[in-house]
Amino acid sequence: MDERSKRRFKSRIATPILFLITAVFIIYFIPRESKFKYTYSLNKPWLYGLLTAPFDFHIQKSEDEIKTERDSILKAFQPYYKEDKDVVTHVKTQFTKAAEAKEIPDNYISYVTNKMTEIYKSGIISAEDFDMIYKTEKRQFKLRDSNNKNIVSTCNLNVFYTLKSAYEKIVNERPPSLKVSTLSSLNLNDYLAPNILYDKTTSDKVKTDLLNQVVIYEGMVQSGEKIIDRGEIVDAHTFNILNSYTKEIQNRAEIKSNPIWLIVGQSIMVVLLILTLAVYLLYFRPRVYKNRKEVIFILLSVVIFCVATSFNVDYKFYSIIFIIPFAMPTILIRTFIDSWSAMVVHTIIILLCALMVPQPAEFIMIQLIVGFVAILSLRNLSERSQLLYCALLILLTYFVTYTGWILCFEGDISMINWRMFVYFCFNFIFVIFTYVLVYVCERIFGFISEVSMIELSNINRPLLQKLSEVAPGTFQHSMQVSNLVSAAAVRIGANAPLVRTGALYHDIGKMVNPAFFTENQTPGMNPHAGLTYKDSAAIIIDHVEEGIKIAKKYNLPQQIVDFIETHHGKGKAKYFYNSYKNEHPNEVVNEADFSYPGPNPFSRETALLMMADTVEAASRSLPEYTEESISNLVNTLIDSQLMDGLMRNAPITFQEIEIAKKVYIDKLIRIYHSRIAYPELKAKDKESGNVDSK
Repeated sequence: MDERSKRRFKSRIATPILFLITAVFIIYFIPRESKFKYTYSLNKPWLYGLLTAPFDFHIQKSEDEIKTERDSILKAFQPYYKEDKDVVTHVKTQFTKAAEAKEIPDNYISYVTNKMTEIYKSGIISAEDFDMIYKTEKRQFKLRDSNNKNIVSTCNLNVFYTLKSAYEKIVNERPPSLKVSTLSSLNLNDYLAPNILYDKTTSDKVKTDLLNQVVIYEGMVQSGEKIIDRGEIVDAHTFNILNSYTKEIQNRAEIKSNPIWLIVGQSIMVVLLILTLAVYLLYFRPRVYKNRKEVIFILLSVVIFCVATSFNVDYKFYSIIFIIPFAMPTILIRTFIDSWSAMVVHTIIILLCALMVPQPAEFIMIQLIVGFVAILSLRNLSERSQLLYCALLILLTYFVTYTGWILCFEGDISMINWRMFVYFCFNFIFVIFTYVLVYVCERIFGFISEVSMIELSNINRPLLQKLSEVAPGTFQHSMQVSNLVSAAAVRIGANAPLVRTGALYHDIGKMVNPAFFTENQTPGMNPHAGLTYKDSAAIIIDHVEEGIKIAKKYNLPQQIVDFIETHHGKGKAKYFYNSYKNEHPNEVVNEADFSYPGPNPFSRETALLMMADTVEAASRSLPEYTEESISNLVNTLIDSQLMDGLMRNAPITFQEIEIAKKVYIDKLIRIYHSRIAYPELKAKDKESGNVDSK
């Protein structure tokens, strides 16, 4: 198995895995919650028909209303505290021991301990707790009795001390006989501690009980009761009813449905749609299926727009889903692959996204029509104006289709949501940026668009200008081949712009040694004289490798390099091969010395170029140009290529080859048709000066 076969085998193994990964990725991102089929906004008209309650449900207050009530409760809430009587005994004992150790007079010790007793009767509270209570509405708190916890009293904050105010009271109310310096030396702050402590357990329990008492319902809607009718304004009360109705539907769906079965159902639908895409590519576009880059490009388009839709639905942006430019991947696939593939991929994307959106019928109808219009209006992308024209048609299609849908199902033009037209305009702007994405995709995936091919086929480009100067005969040959092969491509439905561009560059390798090729030689000049047949063949064959080097130096796309590589395939330089064989009839010839490196053509376009290149070059050596001689030449050369197996890998039919032959014959006859001989003037007419200026 050669390297090319191994690569194809690896691609066939990898491609199904790519489709499987895509399906798993979409399944992961697809929303799981039940979809409410209506969209509505506060203080906006109800855009649908009469809505009645199919079952009884409670009207929930809005989140803002519930939050306001809870904030009011928390503002009036009084925290709970408890008294620790052991603190008083502990601090007094510690102080007395420390003071006696310092030999402080008894009158100081007696004064401080009495003041401590007085202060602790009122109570000391920490500075943090003091600030917290101070911020409450009434600056009060609940104090539980230390002996009987069921007894709770309400206390005002202003009767309690902080550590700072307790210290200041002891120092400032001292009798005149006591010195401040002595009191300061006692470090009173070390022996003062709060005895009124925050009761977190009781406070949290009471707070939770109070918050749970907030009523989250403000009424009830009975089964069959009207909720809202078409055209009515969704006020705050109705908005709460609709929100409650939506939540009730979702809750009932979650109760009735098993999440596992929901995932199974979504997985089945996603896998079926992705499998449909895979089967289409496998049987109807095998070339695309085997091209890993094109498969990845298609699957990335599917994933990106499915994830964007999922994000839109998850965040409840139902109405602005039409901002997403679903025509964008359609345009890109049409530009790089073909129209049928673009339509199939567009349909798959829309059906996958329809599994997520709240109003799938409207979504599918509008987006499918837009996709058809995008493809029909963009037969090719060769000018910027074509994309603008396509985007304008897409915008108009959105306007008309949406209006038609509303009128069809509502019968009232006032039901049209005019904001949708704004969303369509944003969609139009995004579609315009597709032109930029064309160049991005070309760089990332190695694609080539018709815009790029038109730019590359401009003969004023530096490389083609250099070819015309260094090898003018080769340049003229390339121009003739380009005309021949593009005409044949049009007739059999191949990619004419691509093969036309490839033909212009297929012989650029001849610029390295232009004089060794007959089309660039002047009469009497033959640089092959004195060279062996093998050496001459090597120089001629080498123009393929040199052409590849030049193409890569000038950053030509791989699709153009393919034409350089394959325009001789693995054929032979037959002039030198046959000449060598004739001179060495008994020698076993190493055919590799006279063979091109290949590969052989592997597409219809490269096969057409090989045929056109051969017949155009050979036609220059015909002794006479008649329909019979040109027909014999074309048929003989192309049949010889078929006999040599050079077309074996190209997906071109015998019928298409016969059509190409007829095109080449017709074109060459027109190029080499005989001209009318102009008559000479008689001597008498010359003397009279009666000469026709034409």
